[in-house]
Amino acid sequence: MKVFNTLSGRKEDFQPKGEAVTMYVCGVTVYDDCHIGHAMSYVTFDVIRRYLEFKGYKVKHVQNFTDIDDKIIIRAQKLGVPAQELAEKYITEYFKDMNALNIMRAHVYPRATEEMPKIIEVIQGLMNKERAYESAGSVYFRVKIFPDYGKLSHQNVEEMKPSGGAEEAEKEDPLDFALWKAAKPGEPSWPSPWGGGRPGWHIECSAMSLKYLGESIDIHGGGQDLIFPHHENEITQSEAFTGVVPFVRYWLHNGLLQLAGDKMSKSLGNLVTVKQALERYSPDAIRFFILSSHYRSPLTYSDEILQAAEAGMERLRQAAKDEGVVGGKSVLESESFRSRFIESMDDDFNAAQAIAVLFDLARAINCAREEQQDVSQACRTLSELAGVLGFTLEEPRKPALAAEPFIELLISLRNDLRQAKQWQLADKIRDQLAESGIALEDTPKGTTWKRT
Repeated sequence: MKVFNTLSGRKEDFQPKGEAVTMYVCGVTVYDDCHIGHAMSYVTFDVIRRYLEFKGYKVKHVQNFTDIDDKIIIRAQKLGVPAQELAEKYITEYFKDMNALNIMRAHVYPRATEEMPKIIEVIQGLMNKERAYESAGSVYFRVKIFPDYGKLSHQNVEEMKPSGGAEEAEKEDPLDFALWKAAKPGEPSWPSPWGGGRPGWHIECSAMSLKYLGESIDIHGGGQDLIFPHHENEITQSEAFTGVVPFVRYWLHNGLLQLAGDKMSKSLGNLVTVKQALERYSPDAIRFFILSSHYRSPLTYSDEILQAAEAGMERLRQAAKDEGVVGGKSVLESESFRSRFIESMDDDFNAAQAIAVLFDLARAINCAREEQQDVSQACRTLSELAGVLGFTLEEPRKPALAAEPFIELLISLRNDLRQAKQWQLADKIRDQLAESGIALEDTPKGTTWKRT
């Protein structure tokens, strides 16, 4: 089996270090609902874990929650709630979304706020080695003292530009990054040898990985937007602290989700949340959409692509039903399809090619049924291999999906009535839709709807 390692920039033979594959995946910063970009990453690493276990590996999977951060603090202050209350709310929502997408639970979900002793231990260790220094109650890592800085992102440290910020005056060098941030008035803080404060974003992942998986792990995963500076800084501080190289044997990064050509992000305001997607499409269809492209490639979200994914899942679902002749004149073999599936997934977890194999098997099953062949074993193989990709093959909520064209038709009719100033009839349509669990919202760009 070969995997593409971001560190080396090429495919490498996968050879885990110990009996269990150790895998750390960067988790969410919990200040809002998860969007489809998050789902893309967690479906990807869910499939990687499922396939490793299918191959017979034991896997120890750790995924963190960043539950204290500038974004959390700002959002909590805006809403007038404690930061930890906000974080707890969105941790609960995260699990709801991931359960709906059939994503396996990690073995450990450490939280930054619960790992302060280990975080402080690592920071103090770096200071003892003179790799880090205290300034105005904060602690910074000396970037240029680490000779390999930039090796993951393939950058030359001399050509890097500082990110800027109010704290630059406190640094010895503009490229140095924060390990510990001094407390500001009104913000949550924890005691430390350098005064009250909270950890920098990068240090929490190093501390958690070291604590739960050891000094050197097999797989570290996340989106390509985390390569620099987050994962670059993780390597730097972890290897500087332990002296063990490599910190990670295989760095795996999924591509980014796009909407109309732009990266999907909160800052751009072009998010589709997991909940919104699940209102319109089945969990299997969303998985199909994510896996239909190689995990390292960018992916573009559109309703047309999701509708095609829904139709594709229906074809697999129907083919996998163990219906037809049992003990027929011949038996449809399926081992060649299993071999092709494994060959695809062994090539850097190429789920898109593996899905193509599932469709070839589904087509063979349908043809064999017409020819009165025994397809029972082939159906079981199709279901098993679909399960490796996390597909449940469960029937979607057809009545809800089938109602969508009629909802759109009623909205169009209501718009016509409003233009004709037939307010009473327009309001009647709105009220009856509301009674059926459909809420309308009139915006400058048109009328939208959602299920309540």
